[in-house]
Amino acid sequence: MKEVTIDYALRATWQAVARMYNEEAKKFDSTMAVGFTLLSIDPKTGTPSTMLGPKMGMEATSLSRILKRMEELGLIERRPNPKDGRGVLIHLTDFGLEKRKDSKDAVLQFNETVRANVSQEKLDCYFEVMETINQLIAEKSIFTKDTTTN
Repeated sequence: MKEVTIDYALRATWQAVARMYNEEAKKFDSTMAVGFTLLSIDPKTGTPSTMLGPKMGMEATSLSRILKRMEELGLIERRPNPKDGRGVLIHLTDFGLEKRKDSKDAVLQFNETVRANVSQEKLDCYFEVMETINQLIAEKSIFTKDTTTN
């Protein structure tokens, strides 16, 4: 079945990419999740903690664990949001900015390598397919039949 299903190809490829990024992150005593979080935080103005989860497609509990660990490592600091007294902004420390650069460099190297080995025409098709899949999911067009009734 793995030869014919689209979801298998997506899942297997994403797992390979995640494994690759985690192996690279290990060299920097980090993880892919930490790197992704570093890249998701605005390096100049910080990012509201409540916006990070949706921005990254992560559940709040998983993100809380990552942020706690990042704070312990000195990568981030939490500051009150001056525009919303109830909110908190996540800011990168100087060390966090250094590690963010490492993460950005890894992502850029991945993209450059793929672009050097895949034609622009194929990449355009790939992005078009991904956009269509995301649109179908957003529109809830995949599972349209009620499967709970017989």
